Amino acid sequence: MALPGRTAMWWARLRSRCRAAAPLCLPPWLPAAPVACERPYSSRGEEKLDMSTYPVESIRNFSIIAHVDHGKSTLADRLLEITGTIAKTGRNKQVLDKLQVERERGITVKAQSASLFYSHEGVNYLLNLIDTPGHVDFSYEVSRSLSACQGVILVVDANEGIQAQTVANFYLAFEAQLAIIPVINKIDLKNADPERVEKQIEKLFDIPIDECVRISAKQGTNVEKVLQKVIEKIPPPHCNTADPLKALVFDSTFDHYRGVIANIALFGGEIQKGYKIVSAHTKKKYEVNEVGILTPNEQPTHKLYAGQVGYLIAGMKEVTEAQIGDTLFLYKQPVEPLPGFKSAKPMVFAGMYPVDQTEYNNLKSALERLTLNDSSVTVHRDSSLALGAGWRLGFLGLLHMEVFNQRLEQEYNMSVILTVPTVPYKAILSSAKLIKEYGKAEITIISPAQFPDKLSVSEYLEPTVLGTIVTPHEYIGKIIALCQDRRAVQKDMLYIDERRVMLKYLFPLNEIVVDFYDALKSLSSGYASFDYEDAGYQAADLIKMDILLNGNPVEELATIIHNDKAYATGKFLCERLKDAIPRQLFEIAIQAAIGKKIIARETLKAYRKNVVAKCYGGDITRRMKLLKRQAEGKKLMRKIGNVEVPRDAFIRVLKRQPDK
Repeated sequence: MALPGRTAMWWARLRSRCRAAAPLCLPPWLPAAPVACERPYSSRGEEKLDMSTYPVESIRNFSIIAHVDHGKSTLADRLLEITGTIAKTGRNKQVLDKLQVERERGITVKAQSASLFYSHEGVNYLLNLIDTPGHVDFSYEVSRSLSACQGVILVVDANEGIQAQTVANFYLAFEAQLAIIPVINKIDLKNADPERVEKQIEKLFDIPIDECVRISAKQGTNVEKVLQKVIEKIPPPHCNTADPLKALVFDSTFDHYRGVIANIALFGGEIQKGYKIVSAHTKKKYEVNEVGILTPNEQPTHKLYAGQVGYLIAGMKEVTEAQIGDTLFLYKQPVEPLPGFKSAKPMVFAGMYPVDQTEYNNLKSALERLTLNDSSVTVHRDSSLALGAGWRLGFLGLLHMEVFNQRLEQEYNMSVILTVPTVPYKAILSSAKLIKEYGKAEITIISPAQFPDKLSVSEYLEPTVLGTIVTPHEYIGKIIALCQDRRAVQKDMLYIDERRVMLKYLFPLNEIVVDFYDALKSLSSGYASFDYEDAGYQAADLIKMDILLNGNPVEELATIIHNDKAYATGKFLCERLKDAIPRQLFEIAIQAAIGKKIIARETLKAYRKNVVAKCYGGDITRRMKLLKRQAEGKKLMRKIGNVEVPRDAFIRVLKRQPDK
């Protein structure tokens, strides 16, 4: 009996995928040799690599570091092509930038690793490459990547020269005592000036001009020379296969089917499927299910040996089990844990709430999985009378916050309300009662509700950053005026060459956190670059500003600001509230207050019935009597009426404005 036509077509399509032809003895509608069929997502048929052919002496672990848009990812593409890791096609653009947000914005957000195989002077080398982000907000990714490396390629644009983040990344590598290979990229551009850039590198970094390699990553010019320099200049890792297993987890991702996939760098011993391993952080025991290298896709191997970088799957089902910076070792063979990473210090805090409170648990699960992949985000539970239950998240900067929010939407399909970013302040208490209550004299304030009264505090402290601005000299006047407006103090000024200047300023963090970068770019026609690093806390004249509606404070709208900026901020908030709150049958006074002093006011007029519509001529006293009676009614209504601010109005006032 023949099968229906659609079923026969389906079997025919399946049979065409099979490698072996159907045996003649089988009816034509049955699939031939099902064992030989390739399942698209199965790794069963993949041939596992033998990594024992690469001893420690022939391994090189290196990162590519640079300022934003200086060509790191393009250089990584060419290196992958030259070593035969990926096929040479015109579509190879940002191969290692796998996230949708990276491709949309054209920037690297996550450090990605890939293993390259390269033969030089008859010796086969294993090169482990890590492509890192260039923006200041993702410097934590860079510092983590450098811990798994022995050297770096420092890429500088031949047209733009040394920028602020180039300087910051150089010192990260220099402090880690890594070998540095300077590479001048984009020499094919019309305005490229590699000689000027070489002089800048020599002056700022004390690297001889003859060590610089001139390349064009886009066209592939001289890129082979970079690989040769990597083998000659970067030392092999200092470790031994005979030592007990010691593996550093430097990154991790979550897979719905396989659990946590940990990226590891081996500092001793070897690891293979079936080994029993223990986490130094959680003390939990696991059995290794799979090990392999990234090429840049996952490629299973029989074993991983000391000095190599790869991935490991060991049945970790909870996102909290794979702590970045953790050390893995063999069961019953404990080792001294590796130092791990200095925990990231959040610079910007923002409230995150689900649009609908029924989505709370889904958002909680999405946050746990995303923070596994981005460990620099700190999460604390929070709640607001207006917005409901949510979290207070700490980020490394404003772009970091935007990218995190975008990844939540794209990867987990979650819509959230993100409040205006704030910074953490500190207060030194003078009241013995409060010191006893908190258990310490210095407290950190991350929300206005925690702000202590001025009478019980000896001084308030605000966070500061040391900012580095690199700009063409014709914009110096405008940039100095901008910095002074933001309460910055000039620390240094250095001419890199005859056209470019490097300025160093001490900024209060809350002055640069929202729109400083945009203002700097617009003043300098996009030529200035900015980078900052933490510079501790300094004393400041901080105040808590309350928003009153008809004399009643609204807790959710209170803010902590510097005394000098109080009036402008208060006026702005009152104007924004006037547009957001719906009109009532009585007048609403919207006020900004510092303690008992009102510093700004807007009045939302009441809806009025035209009570004099029925008066046609007649005495004026009749008209005045009707208006007076209406005013008395409105006054009584205002006394007994509550102003209920709708949730939408809170969202419009508290939510970050993307266009500002």
